[in-house]
Amino acid sequence: MTSDKTFFVKEDNFFIGTPAARGPWSELHCHAGPVTGLIAREAEHLVGSSKQLTRLSANFMRPLPLDGIRLEGNVTRDGRQLATSTVSVFDRSNNLCAIGSCVHLATGQLSNLPTAQIQKVDFENSKPGRFPSIAKIHDEEYFADYIEVSFPEGENNEPGPTTLMIKAPGLILNEPPSPFQTLCPLADCGNGISRNGEISEFRFMNPDITIAMHRCPESEWLASDAISFWETTGIGLAKATIFDDKGPVASVLQTLLIADHRNQQKNK
Repeated sequence: MTSDKTFFVKEDNFFIGTPAARGPWSELHCHAGPVTGLIAREAEHLVGSSKQLTRLSANFMRPLPLDGIRLEGNVTRDGRQLATSTVSVFDRSNNLCAIGSCVHLATGQLSNLPTAQIQKVDFENSKPGRFPSIAKIHDEEYFADYIEVSFPEGENNEPGPTTLMIKAPGLILNEPPSPFQTLCPLADCGNGISRNGEISEFRFMNPDITIAMHRCPESEWLASDAISFWETTGIGLAKATIFDDKGPVASVLQTLLIADHRNQQKNK
């Protein structure tokens, strides 16, 4: 696997973003999805394999520089059934850019357990397409240029509630991602997938993300069924359910900061 097929290359204590990690809002900063994957990786390394990372909440306080970020974390509790951890993300000037809070649970072996049933995403009859939020604020290659996208029958890349599938690059060169890390790039796309208007007229950035995983994904392709609510207060919420080819695996919430630039476009 070469660096153009991963989001980051590790150099000493820093993770350097490849073009695949670049976000749509700035050519100098990362898409938050791959960085969330790094937070998950650090948390999993801290707690170990005896428990499964099940919930990650991250707050993004500053832009995440593509030229290098480092992570520090600690285990805040490590009990028999439950562990908690926190992870901080810093830039090269030692500015705090993001904080992640994680929950890790012990797993068991239960059989014939009743659970809710919802309609699965049809992976087999999907058709290749383009990522919905095609426009960007710069001219550099970015996240959407490095993922494969497919749409179930009846879905497309128009604004509004949308279901799509993606296959994303690996997180770090020469290191296979964990199941939770695999979720993160797609999880942070809910606001773009289900946007209610185009990026040329609106901004809909998320200052946070919460991912709750109830089952480890098993397929290479993952799907997101996403919807966004935009309010006139300038606050919004994106909600998504993540699927593998067997059914749902996780739920995602993103708080949104909404800005309307339609008048600016008219005045140009």
